Amino acid sequence: MLWVIDAGQPACPAGRRRRRLVDSSFVPSFYVGGALDRIAQLTPDLSARFSVRLDWVERQELWSGDWQTVLQVGVQRLEQFAQVVHWVHQRAPRLELFNCDISLPALYAYEKGVFPLARCSFEVEGPDRPEQPAERLRALAVEDDPWTTRYELPPLTVMEWRLEGDSRNPHHGHRGALEVRVEDRVETLAEEDPGELLATLARRLRQDDPDILLTDWGDSFLLPRLLKAAERARLPLPLNRDPAYAAHHKRARSYFSYGRIVFKDSSTTLFGRVHIDRKNSFVVGETDLEGLFELSRLTKLPLQYMARTSTGTGITSMQLDRALQQGILIPWQKREPEEFKSARQLLLSDRGGLVFKPILGFHENVGELDFASMFPSIMARFNVSPETINCRCGCPARVPEIGYGICQRRRGLVPQVVAPVIEKRARYKRLLGEAADPAARARYDDRQNALKWLLVTCFGYLGYKNARFGRIEAHEAINAFGREKLLVAKEVSERAGFRLLHAIVDSLWVQKRDATREDYEHLARMLEAATDLPIALEGVYKYIVFLPSRRNRSVPVPNRYFGAFAGSHKIKVRGLEVRRHDAPPLVARMQEEVLQLLAEAHDAGSYRGKLAEAVAVLARFEEQLREGRVAWEDLVIRKRLTQEPQKYQKNSLVAVAAQALEACGVKLRPGEVIEYVITAADSLVPAERARPVALLNGFSSYDREKYLELLRKAFEPFSLYFAQAPTTY
Repeated sequence: MLWVIDAGQPACPAGRRRRRLVDSSFVPSFYVGGALDRIAQLTPDLSARFSVRLDWVERQELWSGDWQTVLQVGVQRLEQFAQVVHWVHQRAPRLELFNCDISLPALYAYEKGVFPLARCSFEVEGPDRPEQPAERLRALAVEDDPWTTRYELPPLTVMEWRLEGDSRNPHHGHRGALEVRVEDRVETLAEEDPGELLATLARRLRQDDPDILLTDWGDSFLLPRLLKAAERARLPLPLNRDPAYAAHHKRARSYFSYGRIVFKDSSTTLFGRVHIDRKNSFVVGETDLEGLFELSRLTKLPLQYMARTSTGTGITSMQLDRALQQGILIPWQKREPEEFKSARQLLLSDRGGLVFKPILGFHENVGELDFASMFPSIMARFNVSPETINCRCGCPARVPEIGYGICQRRRGLVPQVVAPVIEKRARYKRLLGEAADPAARARYDDRQNALKWLLVTCFGYLGYKNARFGRIEAHEAINAFGREKLLVAKEVSERAGFRLLHAIVDSLWVQKRDATREDYEHLARMLEAATDLPIALEGVYKYIVFLPSRRNRSVPVPNRYFGAFAGSHKIKVRGLEVRRHDAPPLVARMQEEVLQLLAEAHDAGSYRGKLAEAVAVLARFEEQLREGRVAWEDLVIRKRLTQEPQKYQKNSLVAVAAQALEACGVKLRPGEVIEYVITAADSLVPAERARPVALLNGFSSYDREKYLELLRKAFEPFSLYFAQAPTTY
């Protein structure tokens, strides 16, 4: 089933028809490999039991690159695809299955070469029967290119739903009237009469007929509640354009990822129109709708799915697409184990990126040079891919330090996928630099940021044992290349007279007395030539301050610093409260004001002068706290639950707040984020120490001393190195 928008007249986008097309020519296929005589024994029963097309074809095995004969099973009834796969696996479990667990919408896009929001031409015919409103698709031609940067989006109508007031989690108690917005028209709907509310929503949906329903908390709260209310009242709520389907609901879950527990909220997806929940979409949260559109076009994943999945799934989809186009078989159950390694080999290979700890203190005239998309660039430049590492062809190319071989006879699947993404992101960054229109700049920035996340997760998925194209040796090879290139960059910089202050994986900070921006630019070109990887000058700092651990002031922390760029008041901050999601807004705002003030300094002397003014900023915030002139919204702390509330053994502030919510009937899951205010941190009664935001009715007090302590701790980094003369080079 396809939904399309007629091109119509450009001047009249509202008059363009939305049409539902059925493509009966799509016959999804999977492949069966193994002993040919054993496969042949299956075919009579398979043909008798199911409506299938069977063909012997030649396809390429991923790891060896060898071509082999396999049975192609084309399933003519889409609803039977999973059933046929299961039947073959049950009858012959020793045979290998390929391409059998790809989602059918994605498989359709791969085979037809189409992608979401693409401009196409269609040849259609009317429905077979009058009661079937869908038209039949006879031919489709794509007239668009997912790799172009100047594409035209279709005229999409967006309707927004959100609860009035602060956009806080309604599951934790926030309630408000429902706001409905289409362009500049806003209507506020009270929930006093559910029947009237539902009737108004139904009228608006029919009247505006939105293509995208954009919500806050729509997945887990708004849509499920409205659908249940409509069912109880027996009133129609046309969320779907397609009346043959009901909205699809998927349950929430908690899971571990990279050493922390993550909560994935439930989802509610629609048919015939797109539902996107801003509070349940990493992609939209980071890159807005422009980034989502960009990723959906490139990955060929449906908009609703791309909005709710990870960018790692997106890069996997691109790899699947490329494999399908090249006739590469995609294993159902990956059987490529990690190679055996001796203890010495493990010590050499099982290492991460290289880090040179920062030289603590205040440093002037410092240049930051960054490898542009270092790990993806290594994959593309040095042909690092799961199937090219330690291949059987015996190519002489070797991974530095660990000695793995790299195939030079065939281009790896992963490099083929990441290289055009790197190139397209570079084009967006050039357009961003050239654009004068703020709307165009925002659009290009969102798109390049979306591609950045594709490239970031590409490296992580390469080392993930369950990833379709993951292999730990490829992951280790990239790290080895990265360590060597950073070491080369350090040595070249020092030979050129620069002092290395800090380096971490793909970035280095260097300093040279009286060096100009042109000197740092020249160094970047030298490093690019020496490493054979793209390097960009991130900027030249008037000053930068590398900070120590909070617990031990003699121990450097690689990613905790702040600095001001030359020629502007632009600042860069890592590891401070202003960058943390769990810091109270009051504390973050104080740091932001202080940083903007200190950015006016140009050297150590002027920094000292600005620091005196910064102390006055801190004093102003302290006075507001002492006098009780701070709104509770500025005191909210956000923390992620690491376990269920009743399983906390200590009465920490987050445990107290979570248990208070649970006592009020709020069901909380590990990985969820809760919000609370510190009321009496040292109280002997644990329940009095913190109060959830949802239970702040009649709120009148907060722990002033505790918040004063948080403010002072947040100010410490700015004055840390000025009890004595600042360190300069």
